[in-house]
Amino acid sequence: MKRRISGRTGLLGLIGTPVGHSGSPAMYNYSFQRLQLDYAYLAFDITVEKVPDAIAAIKTFKMRGSNVTMPCKSEVVKYMDELSPAARIIGAVNTIVNDDGKLTGHITDGIGFVRNLKEEGVEVKGKKITIMGAGGAATAIQVQCALDGAREISIFNMKDAFYEKGLKTVENIKKEVPGCVVNLYDLDDTEKLNAEIASSDILVNATLVGMRPNEDKSNIKETSVFRKDLVVADAVYNPKKTKMLEDAEAAGCKIVSGTGMLLWQGAEAFKLYTGLEMPVEEVKEQFFK
Repeated sequence: MKRRISGRTGLLGLIGTPVGHSGSPAMYNYSFQRLQLDYAYLAFDITVEKVPDAIAAIKTFKMRGSNVTMPCKSEVVKYMDELSPAARIIGAVNTIVNDDGKLTGHITDGIGFVRNLKEEGVEVKGKKITIMGAGGAATAIQVQCALDGAREISIFNMKDAFYEKGLKTVENIKKEVPGCVVNLYDLDDTEKLNAEIASSDILVNATLVGMRPNEDKSNIKETSVFRKDLVVADAVYNPKKTKMLEDAEAAGCKIVSGTGMLLWQGAEAFKLYTGLEMPVEEVKEQFFK
């Protein structure tokens, strides 16, 4: 699929730091070529201090948009003309769409998580979900699950700096989605964690526990909490099957890997940029084996 860059080629990109490891340029450029779209996607190593310059560049170069990674997701919010409901509630943006100089900020992480579950035959509407973590990815998942009709969300996090963020998330969800019951608990309270899992339909790990090089770790110490009617999902995508997922699978649970979340959040951003569906099956085959 050869394609030459022309004088009319539109530019998209990724901003944040570090970005050298990112698979986004390969995924998006493959999709543009596959659908014969005249765009090119590059990664730009941008610190928080350079965000104003990066936003100015998006407008100056008439870029169609940009993905945003850490540590810039919260900083770019200041420069948006409009925010999606989830981005507004969370206070973070990972996708910027430029419509003739009007910048709209979206957060697709939670959408990608919910879509990943749906592709595995799991709906969040009407369900009780226990989610471990209160960082960026966890917050996006919690907010999107609430927006998509989750009945109850129990958030667990260690009493660290992110715990305060978790309290704010609870407050925001209660305000924006009053029909969803949401509470925050201490992750070190194993008895409470086990009790909440026992009454949950879905269990989610959205912490870094289990990610390489600590793939032998799991937040779940007592594997007796796993039961056959419990869906267990992980936001960690490296390794594809974390220790928590291995333990859950051994107990007969349906498991959902974090690789799909990564894929579907990218697919959602692609649709926001182009109005078209990303060739997901081909992208999965090329980049998510």
